[in-house]
Amino acid sequence: MDTASNALPPCAGLRIGDFAPDFEARSTAGPVRLSGFRGRWLVLFSHPADFTPVCTTEFVALARETAAFEARDCALMALSVDSLFSHFAWLRMIRDRFGTEVRFPIVEDPTLVIGRAFGMVSAQDSDSATVRTTFFIDPRGVIRAMTCYPANLGRSVPEMLRILDGLQAIDAQGALAPANWQPGEPMLQSPTQSLDEVFDAEDATSWFLRNAGGTR
Repeated sequence: MDTASNALPPCAGLRIGDFAPDFEARSTAGPVRLSGFRGRWLVLFSHPADFTPVCTTEFVALARETAAFEARDCALMALSVDSLFSHFAWLRMIRDRFGTEVRFPIVEDPTLVIGRAFGMVSAQDSDSATVRTTFFIDPRGVIRAMTCYPANLGRSVPEMLRILDGLQAIDAQGALAPANWQPGEPMLQSPTQSLDEVFDAEDATSWFLRNAGGTR
């Protein structure tokens, strides 16, 4: 495994709006490079270890929803410290036990270089046992959202899809996604930045809380 730049600091402390650090590594789908996914969305997610109960349920659920991510022009890529051959053995077990083939790439990160570059683990950590982090990366390579779960709580795949839908709708409509927003529901306008419009608003909230399209 190799990183694209030796200048990447450990535990980079990435934030929303940062460009995702590039890397090249071995995976279950062959060699992969993060920048090779430019032009489409990418969900990069880490898991603590192969052959663990919560991770196994996550991978089964994600593999069964791969088509839903593909329909949104979004690729999936997983990452853990386990070796490539451990990944292979785990995926064989998942297929034989659950009848589900995991075809998205799972990257090996035995030295934690990728996990540290993304701030998933600190420079002092010797393993990634507490890591269950997800990065939503847009077609330009910019991190648009992040989630972090403890090792004993699995991700919600419907919520991952909702986040992706929301980000894509925000880009398409130039609007805001309210709480519990689902595709097809109204979005919100950005609030005005004009004091005159604030004073001219018909009530105390309509200048900042209104649906895209002008209705409240």
